[in-house]
Amino acid sequence: MRHLFLSLFLLVNLIAFSQTQLSPVSWSVSYTDLPDNEGEIVFKAKIDPKWHIYSQRPTDAGPIPTSFSIISPAGIELLGHVQENDAHEEFVAAFDAKVFIFEKEAVFKQKIKRKTTAGATISAAVEYMTCNDRQCLPPKTVDLTVTVPAKK
Repeated sequence: MRHLFLSLFLLVNLIAFSQTQLSPVSWSVSYTDLPDNEGEIVFKAKIDPKWHIYSQRPTDAGPIPTSFSIISPAGIELLGHVQENDAHEEFVAAFDAKVFIFEKEAVFKQKIKRKTTAGATISAAVEYMTCNDRQCLPPKTVDLTVTVPAKK
């Protein structure tokens, strides 16, 4: 019985450790009101040490660029495209090419125009690929939502 308990304990720890290792990026989203009935959605990726994600810039080198699919409800207009903070160019051996990457943190911003004072929920899907110096994980899609509060 003791061996069974020990085996189960080790198996649970191994699964938990494996899942942590396979999720090197965590996403958060926030909203800030701006003047003139505009607002800004901020998507942040926290990236574990030794891992990176790719810029939105398209490339023929192989990695999947980060992309956003944002669904804006009635009364909310997306202004332009999602902007990103400064990705840096680096040679990535896995693709034998220079590509633009983010390490530690990536910040992406989408401006909106409010055409209503009612609150709204904005949904977004973020597709990204993450790699380290030894492996790349399959592309992943994360669904996020953010609330635009009603204006008084």
